[in-house]
Amino acid sequence: MTKYLALLRGINVSGHNMIKMDALKKMLENMGFQNVETYIQSGNVFLESEEETAASVGFKIKQEIAKVFGYDVPVIMVSKTDLELCFNNNLFLKEKDCDSKKLYVAFISKELTPSAINDLKISNFKPDEAAIDTSRIYIKYAIGAGKTNLDQKYIEKKINVVATIRNWNTVTKLFEMYNS
Repeated sequence: MTKYLALLRGINVSGHNMIKMDALKKMLENMGFQNVETYIQSGNVFLESEEETAASVGFKIKQEIAKVFGYDVPVIMVSKTDLELCFNNNLFLKEKDCDSKKLYVAFISKELTPSAINDLKISNFKPDEAAIDTSRIYIKYAIGAGKTNLDQKYIEKKINVVATIRNWNTVTKLFEMYNS
């Protein structure tokens, strides 16, 4: 059995794509996944499966959500290594007096090319800042996530990917849960 983390994008946000975690958990268990555990209402799900690839697990979850709940919900699979890299590659953590409440991570559905990174034009979003590695964008919002244009919709449109953003506290908790 392999432990997977599925990040569902855009559920239970502002009254849209409402899915109760109990119903999601039951759906996943009915699909044959084991040790299903959700974290908060925003679509963070750990599960175990015999499936060999994360992509296969994510595709099946997406298909079943559409069938059961009627929503087209993108699913990004995140490995334990991906979360470890968040801690190693997030340059904002190295800053003196780092305020982790302003830190977010955008998990991206595919590796970013140098041209895609350039296409984001992150410098246009000052005083917000971002740093990019191959499949994550580390964001430090100056004021807050609700008051910026550097959001998931912008990222997806600008570089043609699926993205979902989690705050740093959630990333930290998910990493702890992967290790438990």
